[in-house]
Amino acid sequence: MTSTGLGLPAVPTHIVWDESLLAYNFGSTHPMSPLRLDLTARLAKELGIFDLPQVTLGAPYVAEDRQLERIHDPAYVAAVREISRNPQTSNAPLGLGTEDDPAFEGMHEASARLVGGSLAAAEAVLSGRARHAVNFAGGMHHAFAGKAAGFCIYNDAAAAVARFLDAGYTRVLYIDVDAHHGDGTQSIFWNDPRVMTISIHETGISLFPGTGFANESGGPDAPGTAVNVALPPGTRDAGWLRAFHAVVPQLAAAFAPEIIISQHGCDGHRDDPLSNLRVSVDTQRQAALSISGLADQFCEGRWIATGGGGYNVASVVPRSWSLLLAVAANTRMPLTTPVPQPWREYVRERHGIDTPTEMGDGVDMWWRSWEVGYDPNDDIDRTVMATRREVFPLHGLDPWFD
Repeated sequence: MTSTGLGLPAVPTHIVWDESLLAYNFGSTHPMSPLRLDLTARLAKELGIFDLPQVTLGAPYVAEDRQLERIHDPAYVAAVREISRNPQTSNAPLGLGTEDDPAFEGMHEASARLVGGSLAAAEAVLSGRARHAVNFAGGMHHAFAGKAAGFCIYNDAAAAVARFLDAGYTRVLYIDVDAHHGDGTQSIFWNDPRVMTISIHETGISLFPGTGFANESGGPDAPGTAVNVALPPGTRDAGWLRAFHAVVPQLAAAFAPEIIISQHGCDGHRDDPLSNLRVSVDTQRQAALSISGLADQFCEGRWIATGGGGYNVASVVPRSWSLLLAVAANTRMPLTTPVPQPWREYVRERHGIDTPTEMGDGVDMWWRSWEVGYDPNDDIDRTVMATRREVFPLHGLDPWFD
């Protein structure tokens, strides 16, 4: 295996990208701007990530109805097709043509292409061509089997999970670090003991979709396979990292996954307009590093990463997801890496936005590990303990000590 040039082994990594993914576009005033994808791809290219010898680039495809219907109701797929042809109409009971998910011409094809991107990532890993794969245009975790929600029409991450189940995998771990609860993905696999979904998000008391509490822990046939850490508003880097490391590694060890599929919505950033979390790009990168490490430890490196939310489209999303791509390629790009000047000039000239000069935010990355002890007066510790009490005993773990 070749080296990254930083003393690290290169990991065969497949990145799904094509400008056709920009067609997922709810309009110029909608928060889910395709500009965030365009600027991410441009930054990753400027940083040389696309040109690394261990990286292959591949285009997505429009998923067929049979692939969509693996996770979505056929009637729902038909409804999306219909509104895609007639975007002046709406179907509010199915979440289509609403303020969050306005209809647009070609919506079915654009949404199915996101699914095809995550399925292409899955195929790259299943075939052995790659150990890591990334579809940063994906991560549409609010889409339910029969309903659109939260800017999400089809659930590409769930489609990737299902592809591994259909290939014979019996333990798939889905980790969601978006600021919003991964409710759609959780619901699709709610009663499937082969899939564990872990979502770390801002509490539903203060943020859409209003779900994702500790007592949501799986269906009757799959107790303990839905895991939720509902963080209080204002959670910063140290608290977020403490919560992640008090829950995710322990459950990963107990579940022993064969593949990890993760959703890396970066809307928990302190400068994002649609959440109340206050984390940095540095923490978002650390989450990717930790998930990659879990894949190495339990899955022989098999890992698929998707994007997700992220609404500071120039200053946050491109840096966060370019760092995710660098982690996937096992190129440990320092947080002090300068943001390439040509990219900064392009963003300023084309969009009138001044962007940060470094890839990271320069925060203190220290966090207090769970082994130090539980503080009942700390809001974050209380929510972590609620999750551990709910789920850990179902996996033979002690909520106080493991």
